Amino acid sequence: MCIPLCGIIGGSVDKPNKLKLSEIDICDLFITPAIKQAGWDQFKQIRREVTLTPGPVIVRGNLSSRNKKKRKFADYLLSWQPGMPLAVVEAKDNTHSVSAGLQQALGYAEILDLPSAYSSNGDAFASHNRAPAAGEDIEFEFVLDAFPCPELLFDRYRRFHGILPSEITLVEQPYYLDGSGKEPRYYQVEAVNRTIEAIAKGQRRVLLVMATGTGKTYTTFQIIWRLWKAGAAKRILFLADRNILVDQTLVNDFKPFGEAMAKVRNRKLDPAYEIQLGLYQALTGPEEEDKIFKTVSRDFFDLIVIDECHRGSAAEDSAWREILDYFDGAIKIGMTATPKETEYVSNIIYFGEPVYTYSLKQGIEDGFLAPYKVIRIDIDKDLLGWRPPEGMVDDLGNPIEQREYNRADMDRTLILNQRTKLVAERVMKFLRATDPMSKTIIFCEDIDHAERMRKAIVNAAGKLVRDNPKYVMRITGDSVEGKAQLDNFIDPEQPYPVIATTSQLLTTGIDAKTCKLIVLDRTITSMTMFKQIIGRGTRIDEDNNKYFFTIMDFKKATELFRDDDFDGPPIVVYDPDDNGGDPVPPDPPDDPGDDDDDDDARGTTKIVVSGVPARIIAERIEYVGADGKLITESYREFARKAITTEFRSLDEFVSRWNAADRKHAIIDVLEEHGIILANLHDEVGREVEDFDLLAHIAYDMPPLTRRERADNVKKRNYFTRYGDQARAVLEALLDKYADEGIATIEDTKVLRLKPFDGIGTPIEIIKGAFGGKAAYEAALRDLEAQIYGQVFN
Repeated sequence: MCIPLCGIIGGSVDKPNKLKLSEIDICDLFITPAIKQAGWDQFKQIRREVTLTPGPVIVRGNLSSRNKKKRKFADYLLSWQPGMPLAVVEAKDNTHSVSAGLQQALGYAEILDLPSAYSSNGDAFASHNRAPAAGEDIEFEFVLDAFPCPELLFDRYRRFHGILPSEITLVEQPYYLDGSGKEPRYYQVEAVNRTIEAIAKGQRRVLLVMATGTGKTYTTFQIIWRLWKAGAAKRILFLADRNILVDQTLVNDFKPFGEAMAKVRNRKLDPAYEIQLGLYQALTGPEEEDKIFKTVSRDFFDLIVIDECHRGSAAEDSAWREILDYFDGAIKIGMTATPKETEYVSNIIYFGEPVYTYSLKQGIEDGFLAPYKVIRIDIDKDLLGWRPPEGMVDDLGNPIEQREYNRADMDRTLILNQRTKLVAERVMKFLRATDPMSKTIIFCEDIDHAERMRKAIVNAAGKLVRDNPKYVMRITGDSVEGKAQLDNFIDPEQPYPVIATTSQLLTTGIDAKTCKLIVLDRTITSMTMFKQIIGRGTRIDEDNNKYFFTIMDFKKATELFRDDDFDGPPIVVYDPDDNGGDPVPPDPPDDPGDDDDDDDARGTTKIVVSGVPARIIAERIEYVGADGKLITESYREFARKAITTEFRSLDEFVSRWNAADRKHAIIDVLEEHGIILANLHDEVGREVEDFDLLAHIAYDMPPLTRRERADNVKKRNYFTRYGDQARAVLEALLDKYADEGIATIEDTKVLRLKPFDGIGTPIEIIKGAFGGKAAYEAALRDLEAQIYGQVFN
């Protein structure tokens, strides 16, 4: 039990002086001492200025910036131990009330799923308790000396999450820390903690849903590490369905397991290893002798993790289900970005409701995942259809069936070579206009289509391919040469290949974090496949300047963005008690080729026609809006909304601009909204004065250039009120403004530059020409008033 200590926090500071203290001063002198006095370890349990989310990336045109206004930033995060946060404290300076920051703290506590939120202005604490005991108030205030101790808040946390005393040992098992300072993101901590807590409570099947790019494998590692170290799982099997998933996991996130870990090779389970990673295809097969998982006892594994558990399906007769049924006593954890919920199969029926879900929409809103823009392209033969003339034959001389062919037929039953050429040329046009070296994946109908697209890109790329033949590669299940280049394609340090044409192989599990362009020339009706394909671009890679990606859609696949199920919670569709009497329902693929390997459409007869022209008849660009929906909006429109949100009217904008000691402070405020002036200058013209640029964009006022404003000042008799030396300085400052902008003349360093160096040193200028710093600053403000005084002259 903890007993609050009595004493004076922060020494004696009277109220008038306390009102002058900054928020940081309030923290240092009052809040931190009060928390430490309650028994919190400053180095292990108290973290200050914790960035929970960096804020979303805003994309318009080919430009992007972060909206720092929407970042989540906690002044204090109090933890029982690393990776187990208990409470959030929000600090305010003393001009605010004690509870002024409580709503903000509560918002952070909610996303962290914590029961305790506090606010303080240095006078006292305000508290919100999301798990009040009988008779306790939800909100109340208390003196600085009475901040609760760690034991009290841990007990509240335990009650909030329903953790019994017998479960605490497992829940308290520490995270793996590598000494690098790397810490799990807030949602990874939640995912790990909710999983460990569920297992501690006896849950044997656990489902985690985390969007592609959010670190599922790292999260999995931390879960396994804690269960392994706590002795709750001594032998672990990690199952995946592709070699690259196993190999990436082995050498990256799971590396700390060291010699305790091995990959299942040569169809042999080696009982000497505690942690084994393998393909479920390597552990089982159609014949009994293929089922090597049966070479060990049914109780051999304590824990089985199924990566990408949507693949191979969650049906009762799937390959990995056979393995799980054999090790029926083991804990099973399913990891997926896209739980499969159809009338035939269900992840939820097997695993139960997800213990934690982190969606693509939330990841983009937080700023951990890259947003996207969509270029929808309609080709005439797709949209309007095509009927062959009477008696027309294909390239082999065979008559073409007389019927209407449309988008669904293209590259499945009908091949129009001119259409393939058109797609390739449009892709290369985009890359040349942005960055020809941007990693690109083109998803095609099948292997044959992927090969034809590769050839078309070769011809459209021209010199880029001549410089390096690996500029474009077909990476499909049957291509030894292509698959050999897969590691190079996903390696940020390797420039080639730049473009990969594929059909199925790259839809899932490939960590292509520098991928900036995804081209959809494939018919997609499966929501699972669509989410997986989109996931190839959702990783942010700041080191390689990748903050967003572009989807170029030729097949209207992105209409699935408008489906409420796109980023909604998984809903069970399959009813095992209503399957027509069959004990095991059929498990057809959701989409052609929705199996493990590329679909090469063997046995499908295709009509190939070379002489039919194709043209693009419509294009539209859309962006992710604040609500997660696609909108059509230019950078100018986005900026207008942001400016008018911050400054409700032109009068307010002008007033705040003129009142600001440094005009760049206004620009800084707009940058927090994601507005970068350089981007706006591209829209209007770089010579336009910043003030006029903003007024023009937001309030439709005619813009003046800096030179025009400077010339208007020179036309007046404004300078005659100053002596010769001061006049020369002000005229030179006006010229500097015309050339470089208002920020330049607001910095006193400008006085060290030409032509001021011919007048004197900065100190000589300020004292000799103006009589001191205060008079110089007053003259500068007067000059700015002249520049902006007649705002619309």
